[in-house]
Amino acid sequence: MTDIQKEKIHKMRKEGQSYSKIALALGISENTIKSYCRRNNLGANKAKEQNTEKKINTSCRHCGKPLIQGTKGQPKKFCSEECRRAWWKMNQGKSNRKAFYKLKCVGCGKKFESYGNKKRKFCSHTCYINYRFKKESV
Repeated sequence: MTDIQKEKIHKMRKEGQSYSKIALALGISENTIKSYCRRNNLGANKAKEQNTEKKINTSCRHCGKPLIQGTKGQPKKFCSEECRRAWWKMNQGKSNRKAFYKLKCVGCGKKFESYGNKKRKFCSHTCYINYRFKKESV
């Protein structure tokens, strides 16, 4: 593999090109490209991470207190559960929620909306208990 080909591999990986596209463009085996990229820290995740940077919050979205970010998992957006709930209460209308389902309650027969769960059968816990234990509906 020549130095020019190595430079092209680096450039194409930074652009997010796949191993197969690089192999076709340079006329080199795909496995050779994979091995070279692995040895030079140009792996699949590395190329994608350079293009998409996550915004890391330094302060709480609700109260503005400084946040201490951990090393694992998603970056924190709120300093506490109370701040998270308060922020979502204030910003309910701003979110784009697409997973609303219109369903009919098995217990009482009323129509209700469920967010994110299209298999729901009851409009409330009370309806479920009444249906389950054969009590009269509310």
